[in-house]
Amino acid sequence: MRKVQPLSDQTINFRYLSEPDMIDAGVTDMKRCVDVMEETLVLLRQGDFRMAGPTAMSHGAMIDFPKEPQFENMPADGPDRRFMAMPAYLGGRFGTTGVKWYGSNLTNREKDLPRSIHLFNLNDTDTGAPLAVMSGNLLSAYRTGAIPGVAVKHLAREDSRVLGIVGPGVIGRAVTEATLVLRPGINRIVVKGVDEADVQRYADYIQPRFPQIKTIEAADSIEEVARESDIMTVTVTTDASGSEAFPYINHDWLKPGALLLHPAAVRYNDEFFTSGDARMVVDSWRLYDAWADEYANQAYENLGIVGTHWHDLLTDGKLQADQIEEIADIATGTIPARQNDDEIILYSAGGMPVEDVAWATDIYRTAVEKNIGTPLNLWETPALS
Repeated sequence: MRKVQPLSDQTINFRYLSEPDMIDAGVTDMKRCVDVMEETLVLLRQGDFRMAGPTAMSHGAMIDFPKEPQFENMPADGPDRRFMAMPAYLGGRFGTTGVKWYGSNLTNREKDLPRSIHLFNLNDTDTGAPLAVMSGNLLSAYRTGAIPGVAVKHLAREDSRVLGIVGPGVIGRAVTEATLVLRPGINRIVVKGVDEADVQRYADYIQPRFPQIKTIEAADSIEEVARESDIMTVTVTTDASGSEAFPYINHDWLKPGALLLHPAAVRYNDEFFTSGDARMVVDSWRLYDAWADEYANQAYENLGIVGTHWHDLLTDGKLQADQIEEIADIATGTIPARQNDDEIILYSAGGMPVEDVAWATDIYRTAVEKNIGTPLNLWETPALS
């Protein structure tokens, strides 16, 4: 009879990383984050990943609430009120699996809280054991800003001097950081906010961090921002009224050579896309296929990401597949980066949980190396096995 050898070590420890711990481990290092996001998008292009759902491309699972709940303690629907779990696996040097879990409620701002409050769990892909539980707000914000940063790295003119922003909130600040880190010659920012206080909050955040910025100017209109910008981003929340309410940009307002970064809702005239006057680049075309499966012809109306509209135009035969490029192909040199100083380039970025896994893994490994955070014990031996 063969003797069964006992397991050598059943102990499972994991690391808790608070928001200050995350900062100490480098979560706000935007240049490093951009490099990690570039690596992630290349792995995504190669297919070395898994996300939720039958296509492995779903954002995850979401709980929302009815407008008129039938039960006393159930919350009513409200602006951006939901809970969501976003799981993913990423291969390459990462090889980890994780899930971002968050609750969101726009009225949090009345309590001086972020709209969404994020927690990230990182796991060993082989055993499923937890590696870390992390504060997720900075993790999420920086990876969201870094994805447009990959486009800045490869597609923005080196001599860019003016950044324009519509919607100077948390994501707008993150995109700004990525842009300024990668194009330090920018010395002027033109901002369209909700009001003067909105612009001032943005200026108070950006100017101490980037002393090369000589002026931050409030704009009265989106047109004013567009006409001034070498690089421009629109980072506003999707309007429930649909695309007619999305921020509108007329292509006649754009400077030759402008790079437009679109991680949120925006609207153009379709003729700008179909005429060939705009070069169109996406973070991952797989994502837009998945959204089309999930939302059918309502993806653009519900999400506002301009790449979903390009997908609709392609489906309708108004665009050809070779008119849409992926940033990973540009990053790897498969297709050329900026081809001349005058081409106008639009970049659509939707955001995916593989990005959270990548940045969380990088930060976790730094935390282990530098002994940052609080080691916690799950068990010495499991009560059930």
